[in-house]
Amino acid sequence: MPVTMSQAFIGNFLGNSPKWYKIAILSFLIINPILFFYVSPFVAGWVLVLEFIFTLAMALKCYPLQPGGLLAIEAVAIGMTSASQVLHEIEANLEVLLLLVFMVAGIYFMKQLLLFAFTKMITKVRSKILVSLMFCLASAFLSAFLDALTVIAVIIAVAVGFYAIYHKVASGKDFSADHDHTSEDKNGDDNQLDEAELESFRGFLRNLLMHAGVGTALGGVCTMVGEPQNLIIAAQANWQFGEFAIRMSPVTVPVLIAGILTCYLVEKFHIFGYGAKLPDAVHRILCEYAAYEDARRTNKDNIKLIIQALVGIWLIAGLALHLASVGLIGLSVIILTTAFNGVTDEHALGKAFEEALPFTALLAVFFAVVGVIIDQQLFAPVIQWALSYQGNTQLVIFYIANGLLSMVSDNVFVGTVYINEVKAALINGQITRDQFDLLAVAINTGTNLPSVATPNGQAAFLFLLTSALAPLIRLSYGRMVWMALPYTIVLSIVGVLAIETGFLEQATQYFYDSQMIMHHSAKEVIGGATGH
Repeated sequence: MPVTMSQAFIGNFLGNSPKWYKIAILSFLIINPILFFYVSPFVAGWVLVLEFIFTLAMALKCYPLQPGGLLAIEAVAIGMTSASQVLHEIEANLEVLLLLVFMVAGIYFMKQLLLFAFTKMITKVRSKILVSLMFCLASAFLSAFLDALTVIAVIIAVAVGFYAIYHKVASGKDFSADHDHTSEDKNGDDNQLDEAELESFRGFLRNLLMHAGVGTALGGVCTMVGEPQNLIIAAQANWQFGEFAIRMSPVTVPVLIAGILTCYLVEKFHIFGYGAKLPDAVHRILCEYAAYEDARRTNKDNIKLIIQALVGIWLIAGLALHLASVGLIGLSVIILTTAFNGVTDEHALGKAFEEALPFTALLAVFFAVVGVIIDQQLFAPVIQWALSYQGNTQLVIFYIANGLLSMVSDNVFVGTVYINEVKAALINGQITRDQFDLLAVAINTGTNLPSVATPNGQAAFLFLLTSALAPLIRLSYGRMVWMALPYTIVLSIVGVLAIETGFLEQATQYFYDSQMIMHHSAKEVIGGATGH
């Protein structure tokens, strides 16, 4: 039966997304101009924001760039915001875009070193609890300086590789046999394997990946490069790398300790789907493979690992000392690793940018929606209500509001909206600079910590859920939410307690006093040296 033009249009529109989703997006595009011109621009603006959050929440049905981008284009076209306002928002956050473009690509060329390190963890350490803690801590440390998506991508690559190796050997093949590791379950080969052993191995990989995913959140909240919204918040507050880390530490340090303790407890007591052991037979196979790879590694390969380690040291030093903007340091990482490791082909370079550019484009769409929020003053009543409270209560309200919204939406979008509104309140004289600094901490921690509840809030979780590995290890949306639940509860509660008890305010005052003492001491030293 021939396809009609209307059927062809619906079939092509948003590709393989469900039909109901396509109809919903088309309905949004029809309703928005009617609301804007005939009801109220304010109402239309809020409807647009809710529609955009819907596209973020439905990211598994369709990547949000296309539906969200259509909504943003329409918003500019009908006058909700202007192209110049969107450009202004992008210019104000150029450093964030450079972070995504260059830093993520830079870390791509350091994957060999990261793969080597995580492989050694699994094969050399036999204690499941210790391996879990190492994965969580290593992910936290790396995410504090690198991109969380790249860190989780490396760990996925390790897990996929190990799954494929086990499958090869268990199926009677040797290490060098060609095998498509992304299709084992689809072709029925798993029926030839020991089902109990395979399920235990799947559980082991699920545990490590979830611990690592939470680790990226624990480390990502600590520094200005840990998550994209951190850099946006740091830019609005005019904080450098060291100051950002110090100001966040009254919340992030207790949360990190609580997160590591949670990792230990869920493994110790085998709760929430944790505690799966690596079968002895599988461990033996993986160790044999690691030894096989070590034997094949040449001096040329070893030099590559050394170069990547040295570039990693430069990366950490460059960020800590703020030797250049984050994006430029990322660009230097690309140049150094590729130059000294012999990656000079244009197509080989291009692969490094594939991972980050879709999200970079989505972030530009975020800024279009932020332009609507600013021009239509959508968050003004909410912010005014929150600012009507005083002291720690105000901080808690901002923390909870950011946390709840980040659970269902993207935390970069949420953090961008709230920090812009709070910055506007500062400029208008509604809050003091000290209170702005405290609110910035509440917003940053609120968007980063409770958002581990669902894959919608954390890009690393969403990346894991949509990877080829997820169906192989039976990691579904529901199972991910369940396994993240103990972390969600503990991190959210510890975070809000650190803010509510006044510990944050006291620590911030101590930091401020220390800065003043150092400033006066420096003036005295300079004065003594010059004779004044």
